[in-house]
Amino acid sequence: MKSSSESNEDSVRLTLSAGLASVLVAGVLVALKLWAFSETGALSIAASLADSALDLMMSLGAAAAIVYAARPPDEDHAFGHSSVEDLVALAQSLFILISAGVIGWAAVGRLQAPVPHVLASEGRGLLVMVVSVLLTIGLVWWQGRVAKRTGSKVVAADRLHYLGDLLPSLGAIAALWVSGSYGIAGVDAVVALGAAGVLAFGALTIFKSAWDALMDRRADPAILTGIAAIAGDWPGVRGFHDLKSRMAGSRVFISLHIELDGDQSLREAHDIGAGLRRAILAAYPQTDVIIHKDVHRE
Repeated sequence: MKSSSESNEDSVRLTLSAGLASVLVAGVLVALKLWAFSETGALSIAASLADSALDLMMSLGAAAAIVYAARPPDEDHAFGHSSVEDLVALAQSLFILISAGVIGWAAVGRLQAPVPHVLASEGRGLLVMVVSVLLTIGLVWWQGRVAKRTGSKVVAADRLHYLGDLLPSLGAIAALWVSGSYGIAGVDAVVALGAAGVLAFGALTIFKSAWDALMDRRADPAILTGIAAIAGDWPGVRGFHDLKSRMAGSRVFISLHIELDGDQSLREAHDIGAGLRRAILAAYPQTDVIIHKDVHRE
């Protein structure tokens, strides 16, 4: 079984790999979609391009946040630096929300225009968008694995961005196909408007998660229930109380009071508490656990 420090190092490496992959994929997508937009003039591609450009900027910020959050605790930050993940996620949500508003406004304007906007070079645009969808699916798959294993909010937020990219990209493919096959240009603006709605919903979801963490909201009730079950069945523990939690980035901070036999030795009491702490860390590697020992009273 890996120690807590080894598990943390693995989590950091996985999170960094996801951050680097995000930056590389976002850079490629921006270049491809910029070329496709210049060739086709499709607003649906512009919506996808704007989202990818924001993703690139946010992915760079997320990568920096991941590196900063991985720094060990110091004198000024005794509980580490993981809250920076929540700050970056909060900024990401605001930028995405603004982007959704701009795209939605442009889509409505194009729908109300007296003369429909005619698209061009639909075939080239289709090829670029298919490639971007395949790249995005690969990135989302890897980010999903990393987020599940590490609990990183930054990776989870980044993954949500790219999941949000899939719908606009698929919509752009549909709009280009319909325009090329049937000459119907209005589908492009409708797809862009739908993409803006998806982006806005995703941004609000990210905002709530980051805000909850910054406001010291308790951890997932399932985690607290699991920890309570471990503590309740641990040998030597007569009872427990004041199970408290807070979140910061991908870390969950746990404080727990356990009740022990007051007649046992200090070494015995220490061994019970240390064993319980190791068991909780093994079950929930993303936690940071502090255990207080009290004398059990009948």
